[in-house]
Amino acid sequence: MPAQHRRINRGPAAAAVNREALLAAAKELFAERGYSVPLQAIAQRAGVGQGVLYRHFPKRLDLALAVFEENFVRLEEAGADVGPGSFWALWKVLVGVVADSAAFVEMAVEARRELPDFGGNERLVKAFAPHIEAAVADGEVRPDLQGADVLTGVRMIYGLVITSVGRTTLATTVSRVSEAWFGRPGSGMPVQG
Repeated sequence: MPAQHRRINRGPAAAAVNREALLAAAKELFAERGYSVPLQAIAQRAGVGQGVLYRHFPKRLDLALAVFEENFVRLEEAGADVGPGSFWALWKVLVGVVADSAAFVEMAVEARRELPDFGGNERLVKAFAPHIEAAVADGEVRPDLQGADVLTGVRMIYGLVITSVGRTTLATTVSRVSEAWFGRPGSGMPVQG
């Protein structure tokens, strides 16, 4: 009699792998379809059942906050070195996060609604503060630039991302808007198309 092949349930041993698969799927689908993508689609893309998704992330916001945290870690790692050009380098990373996942901004808005003490804006301002100081000192940005201006810049870029018809056009527009908002023309923010 032939042996039956059954899928082995790895239980807790698969938890970390499942969580990473869910986060990767969420990032992809948030980028493709926005923050309101069905959670079932995320579970399917990750190759897990909905029960696994809800075990790791009981609510949509829990999943969003985990993705949001990964984006912040990426920003904080990119902002480790402060000096000439570091503001524009960090801004480029932030623009990339917003362009790759416009849902980043939607998640922040949702988090602020549901969690009044969320602190995302404050964390972003804190990440940029030393870079703003260095850029002002080096004359790379306008002398009155503040953290609140970065937050406004994110909102502007979000608007450009969700209304853009092409990545090349977006890159050019983002570069022009960023230079106009933060500093003198030619201060240079290299944006890839």
